[in-house]
Amino acid sequence: MTYSIGELSRLTGVKPTTIRWYESEGWLHAAERSEGGHRLYSDAHLGRLTFIRHARELGFESEAIRALLRLAGRPDADCGEAHALASAQVREIDARIERLASLRAELARIAGHCLGGTVGECRIIEALAEPAARLTPMPRGA
Repeated sequence: MTYSIGELSRLTGVKPTTIRWYESEGWLHAAERSEGGHRLYSDAHLGRLTFIRHARELGFESEAIRALLRLAGRPDADCGEAHALASAQVREIDARIERLASLRAELARIAGHCLGGTVGECRIIEALAEPAARLTPMPRGA
Protein backbone atom coordinates (compact mmCIF):
# COMPACT_ATOMS: atom_id res chain seq x y z
CA MET A 1 0.00 0.00 0.00
CA THR A 2 1.18 3.55 -0.61
CA TYR A 3 0.53 6.66 1.45
CA SER A 4 0.81 10.36 0.76
CA ILE A 5 2.77 12.39 3.29
CA GLY A 6 -0.53 13.66 4.73
CA GLU A 7 -1.86 10.12 5.16
CA LEU A 8 1.39 8.98 6.75
CA SER A 9 1.23 11.99 9.06
CA ARG A 10 -2.34 11.18 10.13
CA LEU A 11 -1.52 7.51 10.72
CA THR A 12 1.54 8.22 12.85
CA GLY A 13 0.88 11.62 14.39
CA VAL A 14 4.17 12.90 12.96
CA LYS A 15 4.07 16.27 11.18
CA PRO A 16 4.85 16.30 7.45
CA THR A 17 7.80 18.65 8.01
CA THR A 18 9.24 16.17 10.50
CA ILE A 19 8.70 13.27 8.09
CA ARG A 20 10.60 15.19 5.40
CA TRP A 21 13.38 15.95 7.91
CA TYR A 22 13.64 12.25 8.87
CA GLU A 23 13.93 11.46 5.17
CA SER A 24 16.62 14.11 4.62
CA GLU A 25 18.59 12.78 7.62
CA GLY A 26 18.40 9.20 6.35
CA TRP A 27 16.15 7.96 9.15
CA LEU A 28 13.54 7.14 6.51
CA HIS A 29 14.52 5.82 3.10
CA ALA A 30 13.69 8.15 0.23
CA ALA A 31 10.07 7.84 -0.81
CA GLU A 32 8.99 6.95 -4.31
CA ARG A 33 7.53 9.83 -6.29
CA SER A 34 4.23 10.00 -8.13
CA GLU A 35 4.08 11.25 -11.70
CA GLY A 36 3.20 14.63 -10.19
CA GLY A 37 6.31 14.55 -7.98
CA HIS A 38 4.51 13.84 -4.69
CA ARG A 39 6.14 11.51 -2.20
CA LEU A 40 4.59 8.04 -1.95
CA TYR A 41 5.37 6.13 1.22
CA SER A 42 5.11 2.36 1.74
CA ASP A 43 4.14 0.12 4.63
CA ALA A 44 7.87 -0.14 5.37
CA HIS A 45 7.99 3.64 5.80
CA LEU A 46 4.95 3.45 8.08
CA GLY A 47 6.62 0.81 10.24
CA ARG A 48 9.92 2.67 10.45
CA LEU A 49 8.21 5.97 11.25
CA THR A 50 6.19 4.25 13.97
CA PHE A 51 9.47 2.87 15.37
CA ILE A 52 11.06 6.36 15.34
CA ARG A 53 8.04 7.98 16.97
CA HIS A 54 7.93 5.37 19.73
CA ALA A 55 11.66 5.80 20.37
CA ARG A 56 11.13 9.57 20.59
CA GLU A 57 8.23 9.11 23.01
CA LEU A 58 10.51 6.99 25.19
CA GLY A 59 12.95 9.90 25.25
CA PHE A 60 15.81 8.45 23.22
CA GLU A 61 18.25 11.05 21.85
CA SER A 62 18.92 11.27 18.11
CA GLU A 63 22.17 9.29 18.23
CA ALA A 64 20.52 6.45 20.14
CA ILE A 65 17.66 6.36 17.64
CA ARG A 66 20.14 6.20 14.77
CA ALA A 67 21.87 3.28 16.49
CA LEU A 68 18.57 1.52 17.14
CA LEU A 69 17.54 1.98 13.50
CA ARG A 70 20.86 0.46 12.39
CA LEU A 71 20.28 -2.47 14.72
CA ALA A 72 16.71 -2.94 13.51
CA GLY A 73 18.12 -3.46 10.02
CA ARG A 74 20.32 -6.30 11.27
CA PRO A 75 17.94 -8.91 12.72
CA ASP A 76 20.71 -11.50 13.24
CA ALA A 77 22.96 -9.14 15.24
CA ASP A 78 23.41 -9.51 18.99
CA CYS A 79 20.97 -7.34 20.96
CA GLY A 80 23.56 -6.26 23.54
CA GLU A 81 23.83 -2.75 22.11
CA ALA A 82 20.04 -2.35 22.10
CA HIS A 83 19.96 -3.51 25.72
CA ALA A 84 22.70 -1.04 26.67
CA LEU A 85 20.86 1.83 24.97
CA ALA A 86 17.57 0.92 26.65
CA SER A 87 19.24 0.54 30.06
CA ALA A 88 20.90 3.95 29.69
CA GLN A 89 17.52 5.46 28.81
CA VAL A 90 15.93 3.89 31.90
CA ARG A 91 18.65 5.52 34.02
CA GLU A 92 17.99 8.87 32.31
CA ILE A 93 14.25 8.57 32.99
CA ASP A 94 14.95 7.65 36.62
CA ALA A 95 17.14 10.77 36.97
CA ARG A 96 14.37 12.92 35.46
CA ILE A 97 11.79 11.40 37.79
CA GLU A 98 14.07 12.16 40.76
CA ARG A 99 14.50 15.75 39.55
CA LEU A 100 10.74 16.16 39.03
CA ALA A 101 10.01 14.74 42.49
CA SER A 102 12.44 17.26 43.96
CA LEU A 103 10.82 20.10 42.02
CA ARG A 104 7.37 18.96 43.10
CA ALA A 105 8.41 18.87 46.76
CA GLU A 106 9.93 22.34 46.49
CA LEU A 107 6.85 23.75 44.80
CA ALA A 108 4.52 22.12 47.34
CA ARG A 109 6.64 23.61 50.15
CA ILE A 110 6.47 27.06 48.55
CA ALA A 111 2.73 26.79 47.91
CA GLY A 112 2.22 25.65 51.50
CA HIS A 113 3.55 28.98 52.73
CA CYS A 114 0.91 30.95 50.84
CA LEU A 115 -1.37 32.65 53.35
CA GLY A 116 -3.52 34.48 50.85
CA GLY A 117 -3.56 38.24 50.85
CA THR A 118 -1.90 40.47 48.29
CA VAL A 119 0.81 39.69 45.78
CA GLY A 120 3.06 42.14 47.61
CA GLU A 121 2.96 39.81 50.64
CA CYS A 122 2.92 36.57 48.63
CA ARG A 123 5.46 34.03 49.84
CA ILE A 124 5.29 32.21 46.47
CA ILE A 125 6.46 35.32 44.62
CA GLU A 126 9.18 35.93 47.25
CA ALA A 127 10.42 32.33 47.05
CA LEU A 128 10.64 32.43 43.26
CA ALA A 129 12.78 35.57 43.48
CA GLU A 130 15.32 33.98 45.86
CA PRO A 131 18.93 33.87 44.63
CA ALA A 132 19.63 31.42 41.84
CA ALA A 133 22.52 30.01 43.89
CA ARG A 134 19.96 27.96 45.83
CA LEU A 135 18.61 26.42 42.66
CA THR A 136 19.98 23.16 41.34
CA PRO A 137 21.14 23.27 37.73
CA MET A 138 18.74 22.03 35.07
CA PRO A 139 19.93 18.80 33.42
CA ARG A 140 20.70 18.79 29.70
CA GLY A 141 17.55 18.37 27.64
CA ALA A 142 15.15 19.54 30.36
